[in-house]
Amino acid sequence: MSTPTSTPYQDAIDSSNLGLILFAHGSRDPLWRDPLEAIAARIATQAPNTHIACAYLELCEPTLVATAAVMVEKGAQRIRVLPMFFGVGKHAREDLPVLMDELTALYPHVQFTCEQAVGQHPALLQAIVNIAINEHN
Repeated sequence: MSTPTSTPYQDAIDSSNLGLILFAHGSRDPLWRDPLEAIAARIATQAPNTHIACAYLELCEPTLVATAAVMVEKGAQRIRVLPMFFGVGKHAREDLPVLMDELTALYPHVQFTCEQAVGQHPALLQAIVNIAINEHN
C-alpha cells in the first residue's frame, strides 16, 4: 500500500476529526486528475477544518484505503467518501461497497459514510443544464 503524496490543501490540515475523500476512477494521464484536485482545493478553502483528499480506484494513486489510512493517522474519526462518478455503473454499485466494507473492518473506531455519486445530485444536474443553456445562447 502506498502513501498518498501531499498536496497544498492537505498540508493545511489541522486537528479536525472530520474527513472528506473525493473518490474517482483514475487514469494513467496525470492531467486527468487536475479537475478533481481543483475541486479538492476549493473545498479546502471553504471547509478548512476538514481533512480533504482525493483517492482513485485504479490506474493512479493514492488508493481509497491508503488515503483513509493517512486521514485516520492524522486524527479523522468521521470520514465521508464522495464518489465523483457521473453515472452509477459497476464501480459505484459493486467495487465501492467492497472498499467501504474493507475500511470499516480496518478502522472499526472510525465512522465511514458513502454519499451518492455526484452525477445523481440535482444541483450538479442543474449546473450542467445551466452550462448547456448559457453556452448555447
